[in-house]
Amino acid sequence: MGFLDKAKDLVSQNSEKVSEMKTKAADMVDEKTGGKYADKIDQAEDMMDKGIDKLEESEGAATEAAGDVADAADEA
Repeated sequence: MGFLDKAKDLVSQNSEKVSEMKTKAADMVDEKTGGKYADKIDQAEDMMDKGIDKLEESEGAATEAAGDVADAADEA
């Protein structure tokens, strides 16, 4: 398993913490820039949320597939 695979697994398993950290970081950057880039920060947050959701979905699909394989093996 490569570095990116491990990172994806960590993000999908800890999505709530990642989301909290993302929000805190965005708020800090927005504050430091005086709101000048608020629209760009919001866009970046939205993109990150979509990525986190996609990772969670793929993790759920992988878990379900592994369960299906285990069930098929039990039946055989």
